Amino acid sequence: MVTQFDIAIIGGGPIGLACGIAAKQAGLSYLILEKGCLTNSLYNYPLNMTFFSTPEKLEIGNVPFMSLNAKPTRAEALEYYRRVTQLHQLNIKLFEGVTATERLAGDNFKIVTSKNSYLAKNIILSTGFYDIPVLLNVPGEDLPKVRHYYQDPHFYAFQKLVVVGANNSSVDVALETWRKGAEVTMVIRDEEIGTRVKYWARPDIINRIKEGSIKAYFQSSITEIAEKTVTIQTPEGLVTIENDFVMAMTGYKPNFTVLENLGVSLSNDEMKQPEYNAETMETNQPNIYLAGVVCGGMNTHKWFIENSRIHADMITNAIVNKLSTNAQHQS
Repeated sequence: MVTQFDIAIIGGGPIGLACGIAAKQAGLSYLILEKGCLTNSLYNYPLNMTFFSTPEKLEIGNVPFMSLNAKPTRAEALEYYRRVTQLHQLNIKLFEGVTATERLAGDNFKIVTSKNSYLAKNIILSTGFYDIPVLLNVPGEDLPKVRHYYQDPHFYAFQKLVVVGANNSSVDVALETWRKGAEVTMVIRDEEIGTRVKYWARPDIINRIKEGSIKAYFQSSITEIAEKTVTIQTPEGLVTIENDFVMAMTGYKPNFTVLENLGVSLSNDEMKQPEYNAETMETNQPNIYLAGVVCGGMNTHKWFIENSRIHADMITNAIVNKLSTNAQHQS
């Protein structure tokens, strides 16, 4: 027999967990589906990553986030959200990715995963954006030496490393690997290091470039990647350098296929902004809601944990009100 829930939450990151907590507190039956481990995106962050936000801005479920640092680390965040999940005894299925969804008669959805099938009256999409990298789209990008995810700097010790990008992830990679002995070259599309780079890291990378410890090609882009070299288009012309690894820190994007398959309308421009009601977070498709960074489409710098935690209560209140209204009409 297939179990039916009031809400199926797709995505087990911090905002998905917050949605589960809000649903439980409202007395609604719910299920959280996560294709990887708990808070899978956070788990895949670099090992030494430090958050921009202070601990209290990352809190959910009225559980205090105690950190040894002014800015919490990845390891602290993983432990915090694990404790929140355990404390609230959330109904979450891990390593159970959604493979298909279908709207059935009577305003029900069928959700098929890699392991089971479920029925739900409402769907909340809280899938984040870290799972799909933005590609360079150049010859050689499929070589094993090209990486879009970074974890530990030791792996790149004494290697010739090209880092693509000029924002937080790129700067972290460049500085950390350079300090482990890598020969680092940055390829930067713009004229300067990104202005959103963490305030303690930006002067550091600028000074390393200025002194020549880290080479940087500004207003430049990679045109081809080969086994032992990388070719870069610079303002002075093509430059080919020796290379062992390429870290393409070019950003990530939401899973637009999931949105489109559910019939959620996206804007026609490059931002692919999903359509939703800003007061209820309900999309153009009835009973399908968005929570977290996925709401911004390609503008992945608009929504963070600290400013999208409120989506959980907004959605839950909207669902409760809708269920109450429907019950009154039926009585």
